[in-house]
Amino acid sequence: MDTMRDRFAPVVSRLLDEDPRVAVVLAEIGKDGFAEARRRHPDRVINVGIREQLLIGAGAGLALTGLRPVVHTFASFLVERPFEQVKLDLGHQDVGAVLVSAAASFDWPAGGFTHMAPGDVALLDTLDGWTVHVPGHPDEAETLLRHAVAAGDDRVYVRLSVQSNTQGHAVDGTRFLTVREGRAGVVVAVGPMLDAVLAAAEGLDVTVLYATTVRPFDAAALRRATETGGTDVVLVEPYLAGTSTTAANDALADVPHRVLGLGVGRRELRRYGTVEEHVAAHSLDARSLRERIDGFLGARVGV
Repeated sequence: MDTMRDRFAPVVSRLLDEDPRVAVVLAEIGKDGFAEARRRHPDRVINVGIREQLLIGAGAGLALTGLRPVVHTFASFLVERPFEQVKLDLGHQDVGAVLVSAAASFDWPAGGFTHMAPGDVALLDTLDGWTVHVPGHPDEAETLLRHAVAAGDDRVYVRLSVQSNTQGHAVDGTRFLTVREGRAGVVVAVGPMLDAVLAAAEGLDVTVLYATTVRPFDAAALRRATETGGTDVVLVEPYLAGTSTTAANDALADVPHRVLGLGVGRRELRRYGTVEEHVAAHSLDARSLRERIDGFLGARVGV
């Protein structure tokens, strides 16, 4: 099966052909995927070299001229390194762009911590007006990329990962999906965490919601789920643990509830290893998730 990033260049290349507003801004990474598109649209496929601050600034400049820039590199170089430009060149100037990342939290362990960005979504949470998509399958990535580019002049972040669920879902760029229903708690699985959550929840009387658009947070879906599924909520996110606990708490502010945020820990893992080893080390594999969900929800969770 192809990866989310395998879909990225072909999808956006087609959008370049279809929409004269679309432009692509790269910083070396990913340029080979746009070689043919650059021949067709030399004025709208721009490689700034290894200059991540310029990457964002150039995207913002294109947006000021009326174009819809799609800006791409690894997450750590797209959100963390040029954060001041994200805040000022896009946010302060109130212009839109589609930031599309790769490498996620630890997709390329051999690259070391410089190529890991578990805090990217939490960092964007400090800014106003961002939509954040976290697809869990290449088909969903294609859908959400198209949603993002078509979203007027909004500021949108699309977080691509090599981790993937086995099956894609019909996502719409706004709502959480109800995958299964239960009465003893609600588990929200974000993007590529769904398969592990479903395996962990097997035999448990819990509702599972699937989130591929996490900002804005679908508070209405969470509230509906807790009306029948109980007000104990577990969030399982593929980035920094606790990133969405405030959003969940705000959604349930007027009812007694508990929230547990699971995700990537703050402790830096200083050995390269494999993606699977990083998943296990952060207790995001199905067995570890089962233990943590059981421990939080208690004896009544069993069917």
